[in-house]
Amino acid sequence: MEDSLQFFHEEEPSEERTYKILFTGLDAAGKTSIILTLQREFSTIALIEPTRGAQRRTFKLLGREISEWDLGGQKSYLISYLRNPGKYFDDTEVAIYVIDILDASRIHESLSYLYDVVDKFIELNIEPYINIFFHKYDPRLIQTVQKEIQNQIGDLKKEIMETLNYKKINFFSTSIYDPYTIINAMSKILLELYPKKQLIQKTVEAFARKLDCEGLIIIDKNSIILGSCFKGDDSKKILSSTIAYFLTLNDVFSDMELEQQEDQIVVRRSEKYFLFKPIMLEETTLPYYMLVLKRKNPLDIYFVNKDVRAFVNIFKDIVKD
Repeated sequence: MEDSLQFFHEEEPSEERTYKILFTGLDAAGKTSIILTLQREFSTIALIEPTRGAQRRTFKLLGREISEWDLGGQKSYLISYLRNPGKYFDDTEVAIYVIDILDASRIHESLSYLYDVVDKFIELNIEPYINIFFHKYDPRLIQTVQKEIQNQIGDLKKEIMETLNYKKINFFSTSIYDPYTIINAMSKILLELYPKKQLIQKTVEAFARKLDCEGLIIIDKNSIILGSCFKGDDSKKILSSTIAYFLTLNDVFSDMELEQQEDQIVVRRSEKYFLFKPIMLEETTLPYYMLVLKRKNPLDIYFVNKDVRAFVNIFKDIVKD
């Protein structure tokens, strides 16, 4: 791709459907806390009560309807799901199975239920992508037993792959204390449902080169990364770790309903400038956001030039149905 922004047109059939995402696993594994982290409901996590039965919500991802099922993990519910698989498991597009990696006493029980769930998928003649979250991989705790935990995860991966003989399995290590682990995992999982993900990524890369920035992330209201580009690992680490911060700050400003609210947030740290700006499209009330890392003061050149307008127009053409 040249320095100028280009739009690669791809013809796709218009398709209206709802994609079902299933969260399951034992009680207290952390399923609901993962969902609340994406919603930035951090203050609510400490007050979570056990999920009762199946909790459902729907949201939009790039114009597609996503139905998210959070299945309570208490034993009576687990039995009910297995007895009525058509009610709870059928039509699942993506399954997310959460394992509390720090609760060694229940690992065997968790794996046993995972195998039962996969058996029901086979019984229903469906083959969803299965994503195993080794959850509570908390940074501060892991530092003291990192090698131990990593070896345990390696052994569990091997056992799961050998037992299930199931091709569509991915593994992630996640923690609510490192929101990016959850944001990154869910972004990779959900974007697999979107055929134009590569087109968005190419456009983001071209835009990042044009702006000569250290890093650029396009994200939506649900904390899903739609595309990103970084000059190096340091830039990726720095910018990625600020996603939850800027989205939360934007939530606060939105709740305050400031009459003269700026349409962008700029934060300086040493010689680095972080810029956060909504991308509003006429076709939807759901905003997207641009998060940029720049090494020089961008206030005079950013978000008013033709390159930004060109990117917004291209992005709008890509995501519209």
